[in-house]
Amino acid sequence: MTDKKVKVTLVRSLIGTKESHRATVRGLGLRRMHSSSLLEDTPAVRGMINKVSYLLKCEG
Repeated sequence: MTDKKVKVTLVRSLIGTKESHRATVRGLGLRRMHSSSLLEDTPAVRGMINKVSYLLKCEG
């Protein structure tokens, strides 16, 4: 089990985005603009971040 964490913040609006991208953002635990979530750094989470990277800001 990794203890590495990655912080993601929603910096762009979900209006006009694909439904699957909205679902991915919700799956990352983000609700509204400028909300942040601290997630484990796993391949699954990395894939989700990569899919909607144009909407997010990542740290760590």
